[in-house]
Amino acid sequence: MSKWALAAGTICVCLLAVAAQAQQFDGAFGIGGVKSTSAANAASNYSPQAVGGGTFLGFSGDFLFPKHYGIEGEVFWRAKQNTYNPTFSGQPFRPIFWDFNGIYERNFAKRVGVELLAGIGEESVRFYQPFVTCSFTSCTNYTSVGHFMGDLGGGLRLYVTPNVFVRPEARVYLVRNNFEFSSGHAERFSISIGYTFGGSQ
Repeated sequence: MSKWALAAGTICVCLLAVAAQAQQFDGAFGIGGVKSTSAANAASNYSPQAVGGGTFLGFSGDFLFPKHYGIEGEVFWRAKQNTYNPTFSGQPFRPIFWDFNGIYERNFAKRVGVELLAGIGEESVRFYQPFVTCSFTSCTNYTSVGHFMGDLGGGLRLYVTPNVFVRPEARVYLVRNNFEFSSGHAERFSISIGYTFGGSQ
């Protein structure tokens, strides 16, 4: 069993246990962009390649408990492959950011709320190859490089109906040993459309 399958199974069991006690669940789909240090301004010991640029898509979900606290998870990936250092290798790649967070969410008007969160996750970068490699469990045309990261951010939740909301949001990613790119940090700005199950607005 791969480490990812084991991790996913463990997370699912934990989320089911949490969901049984949650008073509200929110799910959302988002679109936005990631901004990072440009290749020309790469920090010392970092590669002249920006991780940002392009359109990023993602999903997020949270379980909220009484007193406005809960847990949240999300994953955002670049919609189209980018080209790594086109002057030299020109290898296609796609960054993926996923994280799990503690979240505080509170409404301050009937259909307006704010959320603040912070947590940990991973920047996973897929470098695509012109061939397929198979293992015992699967076949892929890429290799992955992963880096531990911390993240923090927030959003403004605007309900257009009692259950449907639009959420402008921002995240700061702090990536450890992100030497494939121009710095160890990036920012994501996006807007999500979501639905609230349970709770009251």
